[in-house]
Amino acid sequence: MKPILRYLFAALLTFVTLAFTFLHEVHAQSISETNVPASIYGDFGGAFVLYDQNADHFTEYHPKECERVLSPASTFKIPNSLIGLESGVIKDEHYVIPWDSVTRDFPAWNRDHDLASAIANSVVWYYQELARRVGEDRMRKYVQAIGYGNNDISGGIDRFWLGSTLKISALQQVAFLRRLHDETLPFSHKSMEIVKRILVLEQTDSTVLRGKTGFAIQQDGTVVGWLVGYVEKRGNVYYFACNFTSENEKRDGNAIFARKKDMAIEVLRKLGVL
Repeated sequence: MKPILRYLFAALLTFVTLAFTFLHEVHAQSISETNVPASIYGDFGGAFVLYDQNADHFTEYHPKECERVLSPASTFKIPNSLIGLESGVIKDEHYVIPWDSVTRDFPAWNRDHDLASAIANSVVWYYQELARRVGEDRMRKYVQAIGYGNNDISGGIDRFWLGSTLKISALQQVAFLRRLHDETLPFSHKSMEIVKRILVLEQTDSTVLRGKTGFAIQQDGTVVGWLVGYVEKRGNVYYFACNFTSENEKRDGNAIFARKKDMAIEVLRKLGVL
């Protein structure tokens, strides 16, 4: 990329970031004093952000925590899929990477997978191999181009998103998802449409829920579980990022791992989004 183009792109990215920050400051409303999310979070820390597109309105639980950067864990499978597609490493959601015959703790992982089944089953080894095939230089270029969290992939090409150097906040997750839905990310329509398709978790006649879970134990010992995504419902779009955290891995790690999706969906149901 020529220097002038790099400068223009950097200026545009800065403008988008500042614009999002301004909108957040104007429209944010704390719900930290209500009992709806609090009854679900219990002893867990964490954050919840909901952006109602038609109302142009943010709702938050634990506003300060909404700005806390954490490992994206498997929520990074969303940009990882986009990058794999855009770079030409994989052609579509049916692209198979053969299982390496290493038996892992999750039986569903122990077979060949394509992109669609790998994201549905959150198959870490598939996405690690995908990242290795993309390579560090191209991965860094794409991560920086989309402004994903702190952009730090120095933790290793096949592990930087797994409790390592890459960090992102709940507010940043929502900003990224808005750009995916609106197709303003630096990817082709085809790549973004494929990823939107494989992110569908639930669908009815009136509602589509797209999302991705994540779980990691960070280098500092923090346990984090995510569900991020958006709901298309009756002509509106509700973007959300929900995380649960704990500093006590022994006490809370298994509970967060097992319940993160159900707890996050319960918050959405309590708020009338689902």
